[in-house]
Parts: sequence; C-alpha cells; structure tokens
Amino acid sequence: MTAFDFADVEAFLDSHPDLFEEYLVRRAKCDQVSRWLKEHQSSKVSTSEERRAAAKEPLWPSSAEGLRRRSSHMELRRNFARSKATTAHRTYDEHVSLSEHESQSSMRRRALLRKASSLPPTTAHILSALLESRVNVPQYASSAIDYKYRLKETNEREFFLELVKDISNELDLTNLSYKILINVCILVDADRCSLFLVEGPAHKKTLVSKFFDVHSGTTVRPSSSTLNSNEVQVPWGKGIIGYVAEHGETVNISNAYEDHRFSDEIDKLTGYKTQTILCMAICNSDGEVIGVVQAINKNPMGTPFTEDDEKVLQMYLPFCGISIFNAKLFSESRKEYERSRALLEVVNDLFEEQTDLEKIVRKIMQRALTLLQCERCSVLLLEDIDSPVVKFSKTFELMSPLCNMDRDISMEKLSCSDWLINNSIAELVASTGLPVNISDVCQDPRFDAEADQASGFHIRSVLCVPIWNRTHQIIGVAQILNRLDRKTFDDADQRLFEAFVIFCGLGINNTMMYNQVKKTWAKQSVALDMLSYHATCSKVEVDRLKAAKIPLSSELGIDEFHFNDFSLDNDAMITASLRMFLELGVVQKFKIDYEVLCRWLLTVRKNYRTVAYHNWRHAFNVSQCMFVMITTATFQDVLSDAEILALMVGCLCHDLDHRGTNNAFQAKTGSALALLYGTSATLEHHHFNHAVMILQSEGHNIFANLSSKEYSNMMQLLKQAILSTDLTLHFERRTKFFEHVLSGEFSWAAEEHREVLRSMLMTACDLGAVTRPWEVAELVTSEFFEQGDRERSELKLTPAAIFDRNRKDELPALQLEWIDGICKPLYQALLKLNRKLQPMVDGIDGNRVKWQGLCMSYQQTRRASESSQSTDLGRNTDSSEDTETFELPKKAEKTSQVKNAEFGSKSDCREVLRFRANKEACNDKAASDDSKTSSGKK
Repeated sequence: MTAFDFADVEAFLDSHPDLFEEYLVRRAKCDQVSRWLKEHQSSKVSTSEERRAAAKEPLWPSSAEGLRRRSSHMELRRNFARSKATTAHRTYDEHVSLSEHESQSSMRRRALLRKASSLPPTTAHILSALLESRVNVPQYASSAIDYKYRLKETNEREFFLELVKDISNELDLTNLSYKILINVCILVDADRCSLFLVEGPAHKKTLVSKFFDVHSGTTVRPSSSTLNSNEVQVPWGKGIIGYVAEHGETVNISNAYEDHRFSDEIDKLTGYKTQTILCMAICNSDGEVIGVVQAINKNPMGTPFTEDDEKVLQMYLPFCGISIFNAKLFSESRKEYERSRALLEVVNDLFEEQTDLEKIVRKIMQRALTLLQCERCSVLLLEDIDSPVVKFSKTFELMSPLCNMDRDISMEKLSCSDWLINNSIAELVASTGLPVNISDVCQDPRFDAEADQASGFHIRSVLCVPIWNRTHQIIGVAQILNRLDRKTFDDADQRLFEAFVIFCGLGINNTMMYNQVKKTWAKQSVALDMLSYHATCSKVEVDRLKAAKIPLSSELGIDEFHFNDFSLDNDAMITASLRMFLELGVVQKFKIDYEVLCRWLLTVRKNYRTVAYHNWRHAFNVSQCMFVMITTATFQDVLSDAEILALMVGCLCHDLDHRGTNNAFQAKTGSALALLYGTSATLEHHHFNHAVMILQSEGHNIFANLSSKEYSNMMQLLKQAILSTDLTLHFERRTKFFEHVLSGEFSWAAEEHREVLRSMLMTACDLGAVTRPWEVAELVTSEFFEQGDRERSELKLTPAAIFDRNRKDELPALQLEWIDGICKPLYQALLKLNRKLQPMVDGIDGNRVKWQGLCMSYQQTRRASESSQSTDLGRNTDSSEDTETFELPKKAEKTSQVKNAEFGSKSDCREVLRFRANKEACNDKAASDDSKTSSGKK
C-alpha cells in the first residue's frame, strides 16, 4: 500500500475544497467542530454568514407561481455545515467537565455585575441585572434535508429515528413547529405543509397557524417579526382543519375541490392549486387534540396520499405531540418567569417613588401596558372610600405607543379625563369588588355602545379589577383595554393583572398616606402660627361685658340701612353685636348661655388680625348689614330661626384670621394655607375651620344646647354661609338666582332656592359697604396696595391695577366697573324679591354719582396734563396736579377701602373681566393679564 505524506494530503484537500466540505459534513462529529470553533473563534463569522444566507433565501414566495422548489445538493450541504457551526457552541456537551461549567457560570455572574456597575447606580439597574435569566435554551441544528432524503431511501429505521431526534430536544415552539412541518413534508412526500395549534379556553377554542403552506425545500426559518403578521386562524369545527380537530379523525382527500369542507380562498390568493390533502390530529399523552397537521399535494403532483402515508404519520405525530406539550410547558414557565420579574420591577418602582401620586400612577400604567401588552390603561381613584356612593375623584389614562390610532391623541396623564368611556363597568367593579373580564363588549349589556362610537376609540375587550389598600378597602379600579394581538384577556392575564394591582394598591395607599402626612404637617404649621398670634379673651373682659348695659338698637343706630360704623369703637361694636343677637331672639330660642355668648364674641374679635380692611370692624359691618336686612326688610318672616342664627354667626366669622392677602396671593407664594386647603376658596375654608376651632374651645360653644341633629344642620348652614363669600361660588350661582327672580319662579319652599338666596344675602352683606354713606364708600384700598407691594418685592411681579399704589388714580374708573358689573345687578335682583331693600339700591346710586364725578375729573386732568407736556415746566406742573387732584382724605389712608373696591375672584369671573378688558388693554396689557388672575375678593 502506498504511503502518503501528510503534507501531500493537506495539499490535496486544499485544492479540492468541495470534496473536503462534503467529507466533513458526512464524517465530522459535533465535539470535533466544537473544539475547532473554540480554537478559531469563528462564531461571529458563522453568524454573519447565516444572516447573509437568510437574506438571500426568503421563506415566503414573491410571485403567484408558488414557493421555490428543492435547493441544490451543494447548497443544502453548505447550509447544514453552517447550521452546525452556528449552533454547536451553544449545545450542551456532556463531556465538558463540571469545573469548566462552574467557571463559565462564574464568568457570567461577573459579566452581569460588570453590566450593572457600568450603568448608573440605581436599584432598577441592579435589580435588572440580578434578575436576568441564567437559563439557556438548548438548540440543536437539524440535519440537512438532502441527508434526510438519502436516509429515507437507504435506511427507513435510521430515517425515522433522525426525525424523532430532530424534534425531541427542541423547546422553542417556533423552531419546533418549523421542524415538524419540514419533517412531515419529507415523511409523506408532500409539496407543502401547515401546522395549526389549539389555543383559547375550552369553551372557545381556536386553531392558529404561524406557519402556513411551508414548502418542503425551505431551509431558512422565518424571523419573529413575520410570525404575527402571517398568523392564520381557523374557527373550531370549521373547514377540514376544524373538522379534524373537533372529531380527531384523519382526513385523506384525493380531490380537494370535490369536498364540501374545502375552501379555495387561499388558492385564489396565492395562485397555488390544492389537489390532494392529508390532514391528521396531533394529541398529547392524555389523548386531547392539541394541534392539526395538514399535508398538501403529494409528490409527484396529483398522486394521492396512501394508507402507508397515514400509518407513518400516525407513528410520527405522537412524538410531535409530546414535543409540542413540552415546548408549551417550557414557554409557560418562561412567561411566569418574565411575569414574576415584572412584578418585582413593579415593587421596585413603587418603593422608589412614594411622594407624588401622579408619578406613581403613571409608572403603574406604563408597567401595565408593557406587562399585559394592551392598547390602553386607566386608573380611577374613589373620592370617598367609606361612602356607599361610587364617585371617582381622579382619573388617569395612558395609551400604548404601539397602538395605531387614526388621530393623534396625546395620552399623557389626565387628572380628569374628558374621554373616559363606559364608566359603568368601573363603577360596577368599585361597588362589588369583583373583577370584570369582557371578551366581547358588543355582546355585553353593561357596555355603552353609543359612548364607544362617540369617543372614537373602539373597544373590543375589557379587563377591570378593583384596587385595594392595606386594610382591604377599595380605593379605586384599574382597567385595561384591547390586547395588542387582538386576542381576548384570558385567565392568566386576569390573574397577573390582579397580582399586579395588589402591589399598585399598596403603592397608591402609601403615596396617599404621604400626602396626608404633608397636609397634617401643614395643618400643624398653620395651627402653631394661629396659636402664636391669637389667644382667647380674659375672664375680666367677659365679666365686664356680661355686667354691661346693652343699649337698644335705635340708640346704636344699627337698625338703619345707612349705618355709619365710625360712630362705634371696638367695645361698642361688641355690645352692638350682643344687642343684635338679643333682638333677633336666637339667645332664648336656642338656649344660648349669655356668658358663653359674651366669651365667644370677645374671642372672635381677638381672632381678627390688625390688617387694614379685613378686620373686626369689617366683620361687624357685615353682620349689621345682615341684621338690618333680616329685621327692617322683614326677611325674618321667611327665614327659619336656624338659618338666621347661622347667617349671623357666619357674618361675624366669615373673615377670621384674614392675612390681608387674597386667594391668588396664597397660591402664588405656595403658603401653608394653600398647601392645606388647595387653591379653591383657600381662605374661606380656613375661616370656617377657624370658626369651628373657636366653637370647640372650652366655654365657647354657643350651640351646646342643640340636639345632635340640630347641631349637624347648624354646622352645615354655617359652612355654606362662610364659603358663599367666595366670589367664584357667587358667579356660579347668581345667574340661576337672577333667572328665578326675574321669571317669578323663585320658591321659598324649595330648599335649593333657599340655599341660593342665603348665598346671595351673604354676598350682599359682604359687599354692603358700597351702599353706605360716601364717608365710608370713598375709603382707599390700602390693604390691596400692601399686597401689591409684597407682590412686587417678594414675587417680582407687576401687581394688577387694583393692587398697584402707583396707579391709584385709576380707582374711580375701577369702582364704576365694580358697581355696574357686580354690585348693582345683585341688589336689583334682591330688590325685586323684597321692595324694602330700596335704600340699599339708592345708596349705590348715590355713591356711583360721586365716583362718576371723580372719574370725569380724572379724565379732564389727564387731558390737561397731556396738553401741557410740550415743555418741561408743563410736565412738572401736570405731575403736581395729578397728585393733588386724586389725593384722597387722610382719614381714608388710615383705614381701608371696603368691598366696593374689590372686583373679581378668579380668572373665570367673566362678568368682571368683560367690563375691564378694553381699558386695561389700553393702559397696560401686562397689568391687565395679571389682574385677571390675581384680583378679587380673597
């Protein structure tokens, strides 16, 4: 035998690469290829070659002539060699030593730690690295199709074992399905093959195929991006596929078009003609149908499938059933791992952010959209968790970025959604505490189809579950809509969502508790501030007042509409207040202890700050105005005793602890009051709470002898009276009041009408200074000027005209707008209701004439100053004249302007703004804009 030198053999193989490659394919072993890859590190090259091969040979046909036929032998061998090289290093090798395996694990852990340390040092990044799965799915490359065909021809036993081994260790359902189809095509010589798997619950099964009409010569598995787009669904029991799945029988058809169960729609779409069909069920170990395989057109074309084909397929499909069951089981375990990981990340998110409710709800919705792959998520929080009436106070919504919408809708956080639809389902869940899972909303009577159409967002399925706090109380509901894959929410989704919402409920509850702590801190801060400033009256003061002689109303002059409060000092105003209570008879009717009443009045006076206007004198003026309207105007005949007492107490307490600044200033500065009560009627809520605090102090409860029901009703009336002094509420109610009065529909018997009337009476008394003699009505707005000075110095803002002392010469024009737009319409409406209020309207008219005169004088002076601006001397003279013309009395500088100098309450007080818009725009647009937001009563 001739001896060959190794160099000669190597040179021969180098010159015949095709021969060497074919030999390598037939003889090489996996461990040999694995060692070669480790030495040459060719995995990157192999991967790039595989990608190029995938790009060159697509799975789906590009024309109607059908898919590409069997590839050449050389191409198949090369594909096989490349697949071996690509997957060999990922295959578990039993010969690898345990120490080597441990070293690889430690290397992986070090890589994860390096990954975590390279990111910002946040708990989210560390948690993500630690939770990364350590499980690798074993991947085994299939033998070349040409090799399988050769085995089939030479050794049927080895061929069958090769097909079984090909699918036995495959745990990826996509790869497994692809391998089954290729093997079935080879097994029965079919031109094409399809695999349908059973999905859905037992009562609504569906057959789904992600690989439809796969050709036997296909060598490249489709990418994951094409799987969902090419998914085919067949209803249970419909067509040949559905019949086989339902009955578990084998169907062998020699002419498909002669069978009534066959549908030619696919043939029309693809241009491919189906002739023969072999369809058979795939069962699991329990005999339950889990899939259906369909072989089409046995080769050569036109040949029917034989009984031998049926037998060999019956032998092979049980192995397919076992592999499919294992792959599904592995897939479910991976899903459970991912869901558990997502829940841990949710917990991390919730504990990272517990200070802002909006932020934490936004995180919850983002996690829900990602976790459950749905189009839209809503979170609705209850207003009162203890109330039997379901009412949502806050609503948050978020749309998935993967959801295709015909219109551009920004779904950032909406505190009160304008297009939240079908609240009935959310209310049902909040009231019953039971989850609702609707797979088809069109078939559910609880769903509002009209609201669905009006919203422009089509709902297919709904999953809504309650949100519980740590004491197992429902605090809201979470709702998700429409899975992105257009399937319905199944039991696994519901269980996951309920588990997810448990953590969300804890996070929301903690955040709400944090906000309560913040409010408690703010309340404490306000209380300490009040206690440091206020104190109750002394016993000496109480005894002196109790022993004092109380003059009659006529002696004090408090029974007149044109009462001038400058005739009384602080002590006289206390005795006058006592006289009003005695005159109205409420002391006897409600059994008010006289000493308690004296102590309460003195403490109320002491709890008014020494600000320029909103002080004790203003509170007394308002109560005197209410007294004269009740007595002289005979409202006493229509109001109940409880209403009269509540109105009088409300007048005396309506500005308790006023700081000399309005609501807008509290909001701008972010004061403790704004944090405690919010930005709506901030000071009014504070005045009421302060009044309650005085009543609850020892020896100050003038309502002590009322029954529990009477006391509750009295406190409700008192709260309504004090809060109605907010002009925002006045503008909301006055239109309806005017309509009722002018139309003659006002009814004293209707509680709603009486409540509105009480609010109008409180506002009329609060603004009553505009009806008083000119000596009171012309007072300067020194308190407002002080606020304007603070806005300019502390907030660096330009104050509105009513608060700007540099523009006080505009006061007459502002007063005319205030009288015509706010005050006079109110008093005219009350006059129509009660003709005895005519003196108040007359007082307004008299004051308006004087303000009109001042305004005309201002205009004349302004025209004169403009004409004299040609010279420097004239300009200086003009400045001097301006100052002298509108210098108001010193008496006015020492006191304050009454409510007739105020106008507006919020930016939405359109009635006021309509009168001011033109003039403010001409004078100073910036000042006008600020006036719209910051001017007002409070």
